[in-house]
Amino acid sequence: MGNHLTEMAPTAASFLPHFQALHVVVIGLDSAGKTSLLYRLKFKEFVQSVPTKGFNTEKIRVPLGGSRGITFQVWDVGGQEKLRPLWRSYTRRTDGLVFVVDAAEAERLEEAKVELHRISRASDNQGVPVLVLANKQDQPGALSAAEVEKRLAVRELAAATLTHVQGCSAVDGLGLQPGLERLYEMILKRKKAARVGKKRR
Repeated sequence: MGNHLTEMAPTAASFLPHFQALHVVVIGLDSAGKTSLLYRLKFKEFVQSVPTKGFNTEKIRVPLGGSRGITFQVWDVGGQEKLRPLWRSYTRRTDGLVFVVDAAEAERLEEAKVELHRISRASDNQGVPVLVLANKQDQPGALSAAEVEKRLAVRELAAATLTHVQGCSAVDGLGLQPGLERLYEMILKRKKAARVGKKRR
């Protein structure tokens, strides 16, 4: 699964229907389970995937209490080391970042920390809300969300960056709904702050 990286990388949110979908980019190290999470959200079942060589994109509707819901246009970008420099082409002007880590592979969390801080501190991404998904909670020895938050030094990200760390599992879908609800809340909070800032000028 996954298309080759081409000029299709979004440079703006202009491809989205106005106020109908939020642009969210899913990134993280290779084998963290990004694509499996995407298809768990899309098809409500676990889909065994192969490494993404480029990107996948899906429109996903998430229920938010009662009959309300929000649509996310989700871009899942490959996490191999050679592809990481291209992440910024996808995260530019995004509404939210989802950074996925394999919570059962503690030895790679330092590498993940470096990439998380690099992408969130990029000039185009400063202030963009970040949801960290501590995936593979179904596996023995998986670190808790609190431990992942500590090892990634999430609280050391820019003060203006809203963050949340959520434990989850692509296998059974555990944690995905509350994680996306929190991301939606953070995106709304940022948009509201931006509108207030404009009015004061």
